[in-house]
Amino acid sequence: MLILDTPYDLEAHVGEVLGQTDWIEITQQMIDDFARVSGDRNWIHIDVERARRELPDGKTIAHGMLTFSLMSGMGGEVVQVRERGRGINYGSNKVRFTSPVQVGSRIRLERSLVAFERMDGGVRLTYGNIMYREGQERPVMIAETLNLMYERGQ
Repeated sequence: MLILDTPYDLEAHVGEVLGQTDWIEITQQMIDDFARVSGDRNWIHIDVERARRELPDGKTIAHGMLTFSLMSGMGGEVVQVRERGRGINYGSNKVRFTSPVQVGSRIRLERSLVAFERMDGGVRLTYGNIMYREGQERPVMIAETLNLMYERGQ
């Protein structure tokens, strides 16, 4: 984990890979919970028996947006800024789901800092995010995301 003192210390890391997270396993319970919350109940995600019969590897597939949403928490494993205020998800420039994530897969995030902009009371960060599935070279997701990070007290 990269540990920094202030949001402004990130500027020195533009263009660098900041780090990778530990692997996390995608379980059917996670997929089912996401289906319940999102309302996306497509059978490829939640019907284990039908997936066993009809999908190429016989396993359900995690929602792409589940994979994307896990990135928020996983990013906290990559960089920590000690003296900071609030952080805000500001959006995404580009998201691609490049390979399926089957139930039982383990995934991890690799995050780089693409751009750094100073703003009143903090910084705007553009992260490059690549999600990998264990045992596979091809990423399962590539996303460019924007975050705002404020000074302590902001």
